[in-house]
Amino acid sequence: MILETHALTKSYGPNRALRGISIGMRKGEIVAITGPSGCGKSTLLHVMAGILSPDGGEVRYCGERIDDLSESRRSVMRRTDFGVLFQFGQLVAELPAIENAALPLLLNGARRQEAMESARVWLERLGVAELAGQLPGEMSGGQQQRVALARALATEPAVLFADEPTGALDTLASEVVLRHMVQAARTQKTTVLLVTHDATVAAYADREIRLRDGALDADDSVLLGSRPAAASSDAEVTR
Repeated sequence: MILETHALTKSYGPNRALRGISIGMRKGEIVAITGPSGCGKSTLLHVMAGILSPDGGEVRYCGERIDDLSESRRSVMRRTDFGVLFQFGQLVAELPAIENAALPLLLNGARRQEAMESARVWLERLGVAELAGQLPGEMSGGQQQRVALARALATEPAVLFADEPTGALDTLASEVVLRHMVQAARTQKTTVLLVTHDATVAAYADREIRLRDGALDADDSVLLGSRPAAASSDAEVTR
């Protein structure tokens, strides 16, 4: 398992957002976390990505526990091993597309020329190279999300976390973003954790994990896509 959780719990005051979640993901697998609004999907993703700390339980990456690392070390991990794609992209409004895509590389100490070249490659792969010099406010929502995906993939992360990445897009733009995300993941064997409430979006995954009221649903793991045999043999969901 490249990424796994054991008995994760998280509360916001009296509200128990996570109630003992234990799941595992293998390298290169695309997993969709689904469930009704407020069931804990985004909280689970944020805990697994090191954005939030759990109240109890563990998160392990490549066998090493990461939930008890300092915030600074988790922040570095999100720039090196992890990529994060949010619902609204969260691009830096003052930076053009190419600098937005290059930002994690620059923060990691890459030379500016090298970072820009890598960013340009990803913009080309995602079909938005012509937007390199444009600011986010000059792009459509789908274009912004592809630039944000380029930023998330520029460091070639081992794990990509996508939190409702198509929630603000129309059907056509959603399909384009998802297709590029899956293609990029397959190309570089990136593990993808995709949070969504949309069954159409979940269908792009190899496996679906359903949450309800902060816990795994009774039928908590459903195999999807074209690789059910591999997913069933190599992937685990444990209570």
